[in-house]
Amino acid sequence: MSNEFDLKDIKRRMDGAISALRTEFSGLRTGRAHTALLDNITVDAYGSQVPIKQVGAVSVPEPRMLTVQVWDKSQLGAVERALRESNLGINPMTDGQLIRIPMPALTEERRRDLSKVAGGYSETAKIAVRNVRRDGMEMLKRLEKASDISEDEQKAHEKDVQAATDKAIKEIDDALETKTAEIMQV
Repeated sequence: MSNEFDLKDIKRRMDGAISALRTEFSGLRTGRAHTALLDNITVDAYGSQVPIKQVGAVSVPEPRMLTVQVWDKSQLGAVERALRESNLGINPMTDGQLIRIPMPALTEERRRDLSKVAGGYSETAKIAVRNVRRDGMEMLKRLEKASDISEDEQKAHEKDVQAATDKAIKEIDDALETKTAEIMQV
């Protein structure tokens, strides 16, 4: 068995694609307020783009309300601007150093659009998994060609890589199904 081929590394890279997908899904609106919704928003503060969590505390005081308690009053306008310019369809309201963000109910059309966005995210994750699979298969072919592993070992490892790929793709499909059901729930 070759020291160069590492199935654990291939599985780790596939799990990384799934983890990235879950992070992207957490930023999709589902009708309920949650702090992860604002994770991808950056604010032009102190001369650079910083995550919103670095300029204020994000919380959920009510099921359909988010608040951002801005720590530096001079950054209030920048935070509000970043929230308005995000593609989340939200309308922030400033109250002192607190920005209230009511979460409007999603329309059926917006739910379908969000489902399509989720589908795009899952397709990107599947492409990443397939690229990892391709890298693994190419490595096995190189090792077999260099006589570092036998043809039988190559075939056995290829089956392992394909099994890991199938498992990762199923996990992505399951995550998409769950997220779509969550989005479409009224």
